[in-house]
Amino acid sequence: MKPLRRQSLAKAIQLSLLISLPGLAAAQDAAPAPSATTLDTVTVTGTRIKQTNAVTAQPVFVLDRQKLEKTGVQTVGEVLQQLTAGGKALNAKFNSSGNFGYPPDGGGIGAGSAQVDLRNLGSQRVLVLVDGIRWVNESSASGVSGSADVNTIPLAIVERIEVLEDGASAIYGSDAIAGVVNIITRRKLDGAEVHAYFGQWGDGGDTTEASMTLGGAGERWSAVFGASYFEQKAISSGSWKQSSEPVPGGGLAAGSSGIPQGRFTFCDPSRPVTGVGGCDAAGDNWYDITLNNGTTVPVFDPNNPNGGTYHGFSGADRFNFAPFNLLLTPSKRKALFTSLNYDLTENTRLHVKALYNNRTSTNQAAPEPIFVGPFAGTGGIADTVIVHANNPYNPFGITLDPATNFGWVTKRPIEVGPRIFEQDVDTTYFNIGLDGVFDIGERGFGWDANYVHSENKAEQTFRNGYNVAKIKLALGDPAVCAAVPGCVPLDLFGGQARPMTQAMIDWIRTKQIDSSKQVLDLFSANITGDLFNIGDRAAGFAAGVEHRRYRGEFNPDPLRQTGESQDSFAAPVNASYDVSEIYTEFNFPVLSTLDITAAIRYSDYSTFGGATTGKAGFRWQPIEDLVIRGTYSQGFRAPNLGELYGLTQFGASLVDPCGPTGGGGPAPQYVAGCNAQGVPPGFEQANTQITTFTGGNPNLEPEESDSYTFGVVYSPGWADATSWSSKLDFEVNYYHHEIEGAIQARDLQALLNACLASGGTTPSVCSPFSRAASGNLNPPNNFLSNLGSVKTDGVDIKVNWASPDWSWGRLTAGMQSTFVNDYKAVDIDGNVSQRKVGVEVNDSAIPEWQTNLQLGWNKGDFDASWNVRYIASVDEDCGNSVYAGPKPGCLNPQNVNTLGSVTYHDVQFGWKNAFTLEGLKLSAGANNVFGKDPPVCVTCSLNGYDAGTYDLPGTFWYVSADYRF
Repeated sequence: MKPLRRQSLAKAIQLSLLISLPGLAAAQDAAPAPSATTLDTVTVTGTRIKQTNAVTAQPVFVLDRQKLEKTGVQTVGEVLQQLTAGGKALNAKFNSSGNFGYPPDGGGIGAGSAQVDLRNLGSQRVLVLVDGIRWVNESSASGVSGSADVNTIPLAIVERIEVLEDGASAIYGSDAIAGVVNIITRRKLDGAEVHAYFGQWGDGGDTTEASMTLGGAGERWSAVFGASYFEQKAISSGSWKQSSEPVPGGGLAAGSSGIPQGRFTFCDPSRPVTGVGGCDAAGDNWYDITLNNGTTVPVFDPNNPNGGTYHGFSGADRFNFAPFNLLLTPSKRKALFTSLNYDLTENTRLHVKALYNNRTSTNQAAPEPIFVGPFAGTGGIADTVIVHANNPYNPFGITLDPATNFGWVTKRPIEVGPRIFEQDVDTTYFNIGLDGVFDIGERGFGWDANYVHSENKAEQTFRNGYNVAKIKLALGDPAVCAAVPGCVPLDLFGGQARPMTQAMIDWIRTKQIDSSKQVLDLFSANITGDLFNIGDRAAGFAAGVEHRRYRGEFNPDPLRQTGESQDSFAAPVNASYDVSEIYTEFNFPVLSTLDITAAIRYSDYSTFGGATTGKAGFRWQPIEDLVIRGTYSQGFRAPNLGELYGLTQFGASLVDPCGPTGGGGPAPQYVAGCNAQGVPPGFEQANTQITTFTGGNPNLEPEESDSYTFGVVYSPGWADATSWSSKLDFEVNYYHHEIEGAIQARDLQALLNACLASGGTTPSVCSPFSRAASGNLNPPNNFLSNLGSVKTDGVDIKVNWASPDWSWGRLTAGMQSTFVNDYKAVDIDGNVSQRKVGVEVNDSAIPEWQTNLQLGWNKGDFDASWNVRYIASVDEDCGNSVYAGPKPGCLNPQNVNTLGSVTYHDVQFGWKNAFTLEGLKLSAGANNVFGKDPPVCVTCSLNGYDAGTYDLPGTFWYVSADYRF
């Protein structure tokens, strides 16, 4: 295929880029060497203007194909989550479908997906592009998300990944607050390439990947076709001691009160109020009992709660749900990709890209517990259940009525089996467009026009859940139950020795199917070129228009919508909006050593109206070896469909200071507030997951941000072509982001603490909270609003060095290090978030330092690499743990657990043209070769460690083969 004819300046620009940027040069897979007359277009993330300089005004980190292969991982998500500038984001190590309900942002659980976070500002504030065009957001079958699932893009089709470490709303529009990830796909290949990969963790989790890529070119065309398959198997939480308990070191006392033997809290109105089992208002005399192990025929003694076959419930009776969970969620992905370029004329080219990706994945949780009665605190049908005296399995001989004498019955029927959540997700992408060049006089211009249609469609099947309306019927009057076909009285009273019958299970068990879909249609047109000369250099510009239409659907199972599901309530979403945008960008070489850049973008949204963002920057090169640069940018993020229209329940993990699980009573600063709220003496929180009604707000306004960067790039000439160095580069960049009107729900834990500390009745902080007579919290409401401000700043340091070719080989070294100076989030109530630098909270950490170091050696057909990844220590407040008892690391006056610094070592060895077969490369390696375990986290929700910050425990080894012919 002949490259398009270019104007002379454009040719010089692109030649300069290819020579000076190894990452860009590597992108031209099998491309012909650049000639003096023709060259294909090169785009650099962060600007649409062609650049004559290798170092632009904004910081961009490039991961070329060689660097991607050296990581030893096989997914885009894993690669991006190793960036030092990254933060917590969903990945395959999160297994939360059945544990927490739906998060407040309306985006759903994201089960099985992988997202990317930059600067710890959240994945919803990172824009993901593929070949410079916006990627569709994911739909996890549990909501309408504002984040992209980067694992919908197979690593096999990726040529390089460019990460813009700067705000860029003026260039790309909404979401580009923390930065931009631009995934560049393979455009050229001459021949065929086959790839096979197998890896395994010490405790299993086999990973298999295979791909085939075909490519060719003719006089006027070039094409690439790829197919890939990926499979990752599960690892059980029970395989590792740290994840085999609900809270590391907590034992059964940190477990759930939903137990196989059942827990029964009630009183008998016929007994004296002041005696055992009496219905006193404080609940001090109520029965709170559980069945003795091994009991087949329950015997209840109303005069003695510890008599008969029962005993008083205690922490020793709780259930250890942890071994049923997963450390690594299993998944399979199948993908097809094609790219075609065809020269319509000498100056106009047709381009077409298409992708199909299917992902199936599974999450698992312990058998679903049944909670009925007002103490369940669901805010729904379960709170209204009556256990009739005539139920043939009711051993207490009285009716348990929420209006008079019923606290709750809890029962975990392990005979039903674990909760299983199966996701089936399809992603389709189609792009067709034209690009070309033309001249006006002596000046050359490039242009492109694109149409994109992309969809992400998901279905989740939930097995071994319950219909709570049928539970209510089966526990009620047997005569009413008998009149309903299929209904049989339900036995929640027999314990493990008398499991529920199959007929009972069949009556209450139900399969639930949720689905969601996101659709993005996009039209864009861009033009770029030279305006006029300033001295001997040209002023460049780019301008363009874009129109996008977003459509989102979430269709929860009908039982969720009616509240009949024992699992979380959710309401459907079916909504859309569109946006039209226009932008322009300029680069002015005002001096021979100084460039000034500027950009402005106007966006018109159908939901909230218009927004204008701007950006300015400079690049100063006072001497040949030194570049000083900086940018200032305004940003915004439009509320996504889930944030606007979602309505769900969220199982917030709340520590009630008035009586945390494990006992101990309230701390001194909370005593007055607990008394004011009527919390009885000796109260202990019944359930650490407090049902919260949450969701979107159609009146949300966009988030707004101000960002600036300042950096220095030094490439000393004294280190070029010497006896010890062929190239040496240093780069230091300072970043600062400030977001106003951050879209979020209120921090319920901080709000509850502030409420109780202020006396328990202050309306500004106490309005979401109320309590039942037992002292347990009722379900609060917590909807999204433009509540917060977030500020963060820090420094990125990068060093790259390459040796000359010595007789024994060539060495390379690279380092990327991020120092986070400050992170502060404040909500509208003035509460400062616990999330800050050096702190682990809410399953995420912001280490002060993260550093990646790459050392490489190659000689002829052999190469080796040693990568080091360092994460600084962080502290967690042990008071945030859902378990108040003794925990490892917390036995100090500060009640703080330090998660020590972690260093991972990854090694890889490669052999090209192996066994004298040209084109065959064999590789073998191991990540975390010394088997470093993640530090113990006592406040993390699952598996006893922070899955967004640290690797899985143990070593991951792998082998791969690549054959190109």
